[in-house]
Amino acid sequence: MLGRRAMGGAFLLLVVVLLAAVKVQADSADLYAVQCAKAFGKALKAATAEIESLKSEVAEGKLVSNFGAKADAICNTALSTFAMEAPDADKDPIKVQIHDKQVEELEKSMDPPLNVLFIRQLLTLRDKALQRYKTQAKGTETSDYEAMQAADAYFSSEAEACVRAGSDWDYAAERASLQQTMNFIAQKNKKLLDVKSQAAQTQQQTMALLQQQQSQMMQLQNALGGGSPLNLGLSYRIPDTNINVQYTFQQGRTNVQFTCIPDDQAPFLGPQGFTHGIGPGNLGVTVNLNV
Repeated sequence: MLGRRAMGGAFLLLVVVLLAAVKVQADSADLYAVQCAKAFGKALKAATAEIESLKSEVAEGKLVSNFGAKADAICNTALSTFAMEAPDADKDPIKVQIHDKQVEELEKSMDPPLNVLFIRQLLTLRDKALQRYKTQAKGTETSDYEAMQAADAYFSSEAEACVRAGSDWDYAAERASLQQTMNFIAQKNKKLLDVKSQAAQTQQQTMALLQQQQSQMMQLQNALGGGSPLNLGLSYRIPDTNINVQYTFQQGRTNVQFTCIPDDQAPFLGPQGFTHGIGPGNLGVTVNLNV
């Protein structure tokens, strides 16, 4: 009977010891979790400050050189800060699990804001690549295809430098958008050139037709004897005035023109003026007779 009581007491004592050990381990894990949380907050705060500094550059429309490397450095610095601030897990499975989970959460917390900046960088880069294409396509020595190839290569190279190592960031959609925009502009420019070329060709054909018709009309007029070989020009200045009257008759057409032309040489011609020495009535006559 006493033996059974002794065994029961020993078992109860063992249960109490085990429960105490479990409680101590739980308390230790809770304390470790709190310490990791503090290290997590400190690392994330420092990373957020660096991300805000990078964000100000992106917001100004700048293309940050080696954006991907800078983003990767921010993440690595934050992870290093957490590793130094967090206590050692001492190979305790529960503590190791807590540590690894905090590391994973820290990286997940930094990735979204950096990814937003990455997308903004791609939009800025796309605009710069598109401007490069437009500038090169205007040159006479560079074709649209070569300009598109150069702009696409520029975008791909710079976009690749913006990708953070180990991330799932991708720029395929922005590259496809750039290519689609360049193709649209190229087709639009081609249509415009075709319209201009067709308009110039039509104008040349019209001018050639008009010249041909005019030549045929003149030949027909000469053949019928309707053309006038006489060209006549008369000019008359009203005395003591600046008014000059001109009359012309050329190729069957009559033209009368009144002009006001000051006679700057009148003081040198005497009181009667030089016109009094040219025929009667101050009349000047010019006759051209084509035979």
